[in-house]
Amino acid sequence: MSDVRLTSLSHGGGCGCKIAPAALTEILAKVPRPFLDPALLVGIETSDDAAVYRLNDEQAVVATTDFFMPIVDDPFDFGRIAAANALSDIYAMGARPIFALAIVGMPLDKLPVNVIQDILAGGISVCEAAGIPIAGGHSIDSVEPIYGLVALGVIHPQRVKRNSTARAGDAIVLGKALGVGILSAALKKGALPEEGYRQMLASTTQLNAVGHRLPEMAGIHAMTDVTGFGLLGHLAEICRGSRLGARVAFESLSRCRSSRQRCRSRNRVTTPAPPRATGQVTAMTYSCRTISRPGSRRSCAIRRRAADCWSPVRRRRSPRCWHCFATRDSPAPR
Repeated sequence: MSDVRLTSLSHGGGCGCKIAPAALTEILAKVPRPFLDPALLVGIETSDDAAVYRLNDEQAVVATTDFFMPIVDDPFDFGRIAAANALSDIYAMGARPIFALAIVGMPLDKLPVNVIQDILAGGISVCEAAGIPIAGGHSIDSVEPIYGLVALGVIHPQRVKRNSTARAGDAIVLGKALGVGILSAALKKGALPEEGYRQMLASTTQLNAVGHRLPEMAGIHAMTDVTGFGLLGHLAEICRGSRLGARVAFESLSRCRSSRQRCRSRNRVTTPAPPRATGQVTAMTYSCRTISRPGSRRSCAIRRRAADCWSPVRRRRSPRCWHCFATRDSPAPR
């Protein structure tokens, strides 16, 4: 293995590199709307996980692309994480993946060939586990390491699970524990113990393969993949698309054990992204509420220190800073 730390070659890592929702909304505001083909069942309207195009009455193709910069230093693990992350969008629509194309951008002057080969091998290993081939791709010589997949899947048009079809009374079910962003931030700072790394790797490389079987269950109305925008960010997309509200009992959420330990540190709160990036809203809200009672002086102090929030301290059940965090980087309702 090379001595080069992959995370040192990128300004961010994983889905924390995403453009923040508010910034993306501004960018797209004056971009001409694409031609809407009647066969396009799912497009950009509700920020869903993938596009869905009906081929006939029995088949629809599901397409998505997902790539990011290193979240870990081990090249093989980076490839595995990026591939599993891309395939998750296919599963989130209830579809079965059929093949993928690789997206590769590497700083050839900084990375040895064997490191790049290991990244690609990691992606191939995950696709083999999913039962699909990587049938090609595209590569460039880039400033920072980038790897991901274009993933394609198939599904019956009537079994597509959108993020905009939730119903009143639905329960929120998480397929994995939360807290990976906190662990990845700790790793980048050299503060993640071996046990924490194992937990992070187990979560990020686990395929959400159960997703393509869930449309067969009558009680499941909507699905989405919780990644860079965190639980609250992706849940907000479900609520906006479905025109509903949601109640979340934070104390009942499943969280990685090591991420809970990081949040309870007396010295600081480790966050998955700097204040300008995508994870700031959901990460800060989640982290602070696990440490102290909502609205307490300790909660607000943590928010100000970790995310430059200067909202006045208010002792009430839903503090002003929580509302600020929940809406500041969310796109305006359509």
